[in-house]
Amino acid sequence: MRQQRPMLRGLLLAATALTIAACSPETAPETETAAVETEVSSPAADPAWPSAAISDPTTLGFSAEGLAALDARMAQSVADQDVAGMVTLLAKNGEVAQFNAYGQATDDTPMTKDSVFRIYSMTKPITGVAMMQLYEQGLWKLDDPVTAHVPEFENLKLLTGVDADGNATVANPSRAPTMREIMTHTAGFGYGLSGDDPVNTAFRDDAVLGSANLDELMAKVAEIPLLYEPGTRWYYSISVDIQGAIVERMSGQKLGAYMDEHIFTPLGMNDTAFYVSEEQKPRFADVYSWDADAGQLVANPERPDRPGFTDPNRLESGGGGLISTTHDYARFSQMMLNKGELGGNRVLQPESIDIMTQNHIGDLRLYSDGTNANPGLPGIGFGMDYAVHTDTAASGAPYGQGTYYWGGAAGTWFWIDPVNDLFFVGMIQSMGGRRPGAMNFREDSAELVYAALNGAPASAPAEAEASE
Repeated sequence: MRQQRPMLRGLLLAATALTIAACSPETAPETETAAVETEVSSPAADPAWPSAAISDPTTLGFSAEGLAALDARMAQSVADQDVAGMVTLLAKNGEVAQFNAYGQATDDTPMTKDSVFRIYSMTKPITGVAMMQLYEQGLWKLDDPVTAHVPEFENLKLLTGVDADGNATVANPSRAPTMREIMTHTAGFGYGLSGDDPVNTAFRDDAVLGSANLDELMAKVAEIPLLYEPGTRWYYSISVDIQGAIVERMSGQKLGAYMDEHIFTPLGMNDTAFYVSEEQKPRFADVYSWDADAGQLVANPERPDRPGFTDPNRLESGGGGLISTTHDYARFSQMMLNKGELGGNRVLQPESIDIMTQNHIGDLRLYSDGTNANPGLPGIGFGMDYAVHTDTAASGAPYGQGTYYWGGAAGTWFWIDPVNDLFFVGMIQSMGGRRPGAMNFREDSAELVYAALNGAPASAPAEAEASE
C-alpha cells in the first residue's frame, strides 16, 4: 500500500477545526432532513434519496476529522483552479456520509447538488446493465459470436500492417469476436480517441462517433478492420456503442427509451438522459480547461462537428452519451451494491451483478481508466463495462478487494466497494489542458476516503478471493 503523502497527513491533522465549521448553522437544514432519513429502514426507498448526509456520519465508521480532510481537499482543488466546481458524494451501508457542492457550474452559476453533468464514459456501466437485462431474458450468451446478433460484422477484417504507400493491409481474423469480448474491450475494435494507426485514423476520418444514429454507426464500424485478434489484448474501444445498438435491436426500442423504461424510471434517475431538457438547462455545468497563456480556467466552446447536448436528436451513444446528476448516479451505484435492487424495484438479478463485476480478461492489462491513458496496473482486471480491483495488494490501492469503477472523459469518476459496502461519486467537467500540478481526483479522493474509515479497509472474504 502507498504511504500517506505529506498533503494527506497535513489535511488529517488540520481537519478538527474544519469539523467544527461543518456543524455551522448553514448546514442545519440538511442535518434535519438527514435525521428523518435515519428513521426509515431503507433511505433509498425514498426517490429523493440521496439529498443530504446523515447527521452523524461517524456512525458509519468514518472519523469526523477524516471526512473534514476530504472536504478540505476538494474545496482546495476548486480554489487552486484544478476545476471550476464539483459535486461529490460518499455513501456507506446505504447511508450518505458526505454530499457537497463546490465552486461554479458556469461563470455565472454556482455548482449545486442537482447540477447536471456530461458523464461520457460513465454511460458504459449503464449500457452494460441494459445488456445484462437482455441476457437474463435469454436473448444472448456470453460466448455467442457477435455475428449471431450483428450480421453486418460477418466480413470484419483484421489489420495486419501498412504497405509501402501507407495503406492498411488486412486479412481475415481467426474468428469473430464473442459477446463477452464485446462487453470487455477485448474484441479488437478501435475507437478513434487516440492512435495514428489506420484503424483509429479511420474512426476519426469516418466520424464514427458523429453518426446520426446507431444504425449508421454500425455500418461504419463494419467497414473498419479490427486492430487486434479477438481476445488477445484489452483495448478501449467502440464496443459499448455496439452494445447500445444491440440493445436497440433486441428490445425493438430506441436506446434512450429502453433505458428510461427499464433503468431510469425504476431507479428514480429522473435527470439522466441522452440530451439536456429545457428544465435542466439552467443546471447544466460548463466544461472547463486550463488556459496556460492566461493562467486560469476557461469555459470550452461546444464542439462544432456534432449535435450538442441540448439537441434531442443527437446520437444515443451507449459508450458516452448520457447526462446525469450526482443524485442519479448515486442511485445507480446503490442499486449495484444492493445486487440489482433499489427501493423495492429490481432491475437485475444478483447473479447478473456478479457476472458484471468479476474479472473476465485473465492476465490482460488495462490501458485506460476511462479518463486517461496509462500502461495498466497489476491487480486490476475488467468485468462487464467495469474495471475491477482483483488484487489490491498487487496494485497498492486502498480499496476493498473486488471494488469496481470507471470514469468519464470530462473527469467524472466513481468507485463501488462491496467489501466495505461503500461507493463514491465525483462529478466535475474538465476536458483539455490542466493546471500544472493539478489534483489527481481518483487517487487523492480514494486515499482520503479510506483514511477516514476507522482502521484499514476490510479484506475480502475467503470465498470471494477464491472465486477470482
